[in-house]
Amino acid sequence: MAVLHSVPDGVEKLKILSADAQYDLACACSSRGEEHRKRSADGRWIYPVALPYGGTTYLFKTLVSNACANDCRYCPLREERDIRRCALSPDETARIFMEYLRAGKVSGLFLSSGVAGGADASMERLVAAARILRKREKFRGYIHLKVLPGASEDAMREAASLASAVSINIEAPGEKHFRALSSKKNFLRDVVRPLKFISELAQGGCGPERVKQTTQFVVGASNETDAEIIRYAWGLYKRLNLQRVYFSAYQNGLGSPELPGERAPAPGNDLLTREHRLYQTDWLIRKYGFSEDEIPFGADGNLSLEADPKEIWAKRHPECFPVNVNTASREELLRVPGLGFVTVKRVIEARAARRLRSMTDIGRAGARLQKAAGYLTF
Repeated sequence: MAVLHSVPDGVEKLKILSADAQYDLACACSSRGEEHRKRSADGRWIYPVALPYGGTTYLFKTLVSNACANDCRYCPLREERDIRRCALSPDETARIFMEYLRAGKVSGLFLSSGVAGGADASMERLVAAARILRKREKFRGYIHLKVLPGASEDAMREAASLASAVSINIEAPGEKHFRALSSKKNFLRDVVRPLKFISELAQGGCGPERVKQTTQFVVGASNETDAEIIRYAWGLYKRLNLQRVYFSAYQNGLGSPELPGERAPAPGNDLLTREHRLYQTDWLIRKYGFSEDEIPFGADGNLSLEADPKEIWAKRHPECFPVNVNTASREELLRVPGLGFVTVKRVIEARAARRLRSMTDIGRAGARLQKAAGYLTF
């Protein structure tokens, strides 16, 4: 039997809900510490994120409600847990965000929620807050709304009409792995169907063209492999034109004991490194022109935790190296470990004016250029 808790006031509700929002680690992967999520001075979670259509912003992220009727076994807010439940009204959500916006602490909003009283009832609380901000407060900045599993097409359409971006978490690569995460939700009905419908909205088939679509995998909660995740991500990019796929490392100790990730847990650092490798692979696919079949998985179907995937690919393809700095195409240079977009752009601009003769002509010595040196010739 659940323990009764006192009813929290508005400030206390925000503390509870913004803290519960931290369990969603999407957008939190970076090699630089200043780009990770962090607490503001008053204890809220502020997220510096790369937006799905380019650029960055600081998002204020909170749940509208942490009450949930779902049984997602990886989630510490699942129905069976005895935690302090509360909710913000749409007016409270809008007012709090506007206070942060006017104080210059954030420039965008990310709203999600547990499913309480049905998917559409919960969606209406998210949509109502966005509607207040758009219509009453005349806010024209970035709003990301989570679409809840099981939401109707009308609810999704209204969310898309108000948001800059919408997302529904795919959670797992395929129905088999999804069943390990939840017995209440249906993969095809509650996740795949909304993904396809939102894609139609995002592409202008059913609504405004400006809305962007993203999704997220939970990494390590079931016994999925990296190859399975990337295969699904590749399909989402190709077939549904998603702007971004995010990856969230499962946080051991928060899930149900029968969850595969709890029965055979990976060390925490391994999961975070695995998340980082998936982001690096996602970057290779979206930005560097790699195809799915070029991603260097191990025999177990997973990415190496010891080295980044571009370096592993290069070691497996010695026939492609060394690359001549002075004559190679932009695409060839981008496949060199240690060279990124900024460095390659600098190389192409510099060699147009003169012949490059050594690594010092490329840039300041460092670990990345030292890695690249073994794959280049002048």
